Amino acid sequence: MRTKLIDFLDRVLDRLCMTPAAVSGLVLLLFLPYIPPFNQDYLLRWLIAGILMAAQAIAFDFTAGFINIVNFGFYAFVGFGGYVSVLLVQHLGIHPLVGMFAAGFAASILGFMLGLLTLRLRGIFAAVVAWFLGLALMGLATQMVWLTRGVLGLRAQQMFDTTSNLPYYYMIIGMMVIIYLVTKWIVRSDIGLAFRAIGQNMDAAKTSGINPVFYRVSNFTISCAFAGWLGGFYAHFYGILTPDALLTSKTIEVLVVAYIGGRASLWGGAVAAIPFVFAMELIRSYFSNLPGINLIIYGIFLILVMFYHPGGLAGIYEEYVAGSKIWFLCGSRDTSDF
Repeated sequence: MRTKLIDFLDRVLDRLCMTPAAVSGLVLLLFLPYIPPFNQDYLLRWLIAGILMAAQAIAFDFTAGFINIVNFGFYAFVGFGGYVSVLLVQHLGIHPLVGMFAAGFAASILGFMLGLLTLRLRGIFAAVVAWFLGLALMGLATQMVWLTRGVLGLRAQQMFDTTSNLPYYYMIIGMMVIIYLVTKWIVRSDIGLAFRAIGQNMDAAKTSGINPVFYRVSNFTISCAFAGWLGGFYAHFYGILTPDALLTSKTIEVLVVAYIGGRASLWGGAVAAIPFVFAMELIRSYFSNLPGINLIIYGIFLILVMFYHPGGLAGIYEEYVAGSKIWFLCGSRDTSDF
């Protein structure tokens, strides 16, 4: 009976693309705000920032890890989504939650058009054009003072009528889980197999009958939609939106987290995000007289990961699991022989 129950739970978790470790981590996150010292307000905001980064890393890795396109303009879509949501809420009077979904849709349209223009070509063309798009949007947000108030920033309506950060905390956890499940279900399907084939060898994928443009644009569009959705949350959580929300340097933060976690893992970046955000916040606090030191640290982290463990945290975990299985099998065999 117990074995059947365990098998049933394993099948359910497999359908949900989850593991016992992932469920344990999620349960820990749900109770973390009630565990000192994380019950303090400023640490709770750090946790929200970390989980927001985790969700962004999943969406970023969906493109960079599977179709091998590094979207240097990723945060342009985050900021674009934030501006769309705030402006719609201000001018149409809709609820911020509706504005967030509208932001995701608008970002997906922008991503689709950019993908059609750039993803037909090879090399870093798409990455560079996405980077230029971010610069262009930041320039527009700065200059269109009549609409965006420029560097003064737009005041964004809060999502909840409360001073507590707990509703935002649980909301961003739900968003992160949704993004992970959707992207994981996709990559485990035949569509995901096509993504992997394109990312590994586009010529071989094309020979197999896969249309690279269709799958690359589809992947890019989904990733941008999630970026815009998260941008809406970003705006309504922090309560103000400035052109800095479109900065390319913020994309570098997401890239570093995704690469430290492990490309094409999805969950790796989510695991690395919270410790990374906490470390960066502490560094900013203690070295406030050294602006830009975080960019140096990003570069050091990337170099270390690329040189010593390209698989990131996910690769280390997989090696550990594989080693444990070998040790267990060998140990069992030695015991039986004895």
